Amino acid sequence: MFTGIVEELGAIVSIDKALTGTRVTILASTVMGDLKIGDSVSVNGTCLTVVSKSERNFSVEVSPETLSVTTLGLLTAGSPLNLERAMKLNERLGGHLVSGHVDGIGTVRRRQQDGNAILFTIEAASEILRHCVVKGSITVDGISLTINQVTDRSFSVGIIPHTATITSLGLKQVGDQVNLESDLIGKYVERLLEERAQLHTKPTPVID
Repeated sequence: MFTGIVEELGAIVSIDKALTGTRVTILASTVMGDLKIGDSVSVNGTCLTVVSKSERNFSVEVSPETLSVTTLGLLTAGSPLNLERAMKLNERLGGHLVSGHVDGIGTVRRRQQDGNAILFTIEAASEILRHCVVKGSITVDGISLTINQVTDRSFSVGIIPHTATITSLGLKQVGDQVNLESDLIGKYVERLLEERAQLHTKPTPVID
């Protein structure tokens, strides 16, 4: 589980592809502090497991399924990556609850400057948009963001200069794709309501 508060901007050192999967080696510094083999790391919003590490980098294995449903399959050596270690229960939750299970890929349709902020309009599938509410949370490439506006085809978010500097979102341009994870709580609420709607209502007792 993660918070969507990116710890650092890493970079891909190498990508080794095989029939059974792909191994990605990532250059990092901050997250290397207490990182161990077997730990989970959010890489552009995708929860991956550390399989090896050295002093300055670590490697993760990515399955064909993950490559097909995230933007990781589009990346090359040198690509920047948003990195976050799994959250600790004794720390502040600065963002929101993020599972690291990407729901789908969105496409940047608009980027505009608004004072010191950058406003992004991101096109997304209806399955993701139905969990989006104004002032609610969404994860974009592993970054916890607040939704400013929602339409039937897209949503909008704004980022401050700090976020633009320490994450890859500041580099995104119109046409670029991003990993999206909608609010975890919203998905659970929807599921519970679906189950409730399927329950047979009890007949009203008849009193004669």
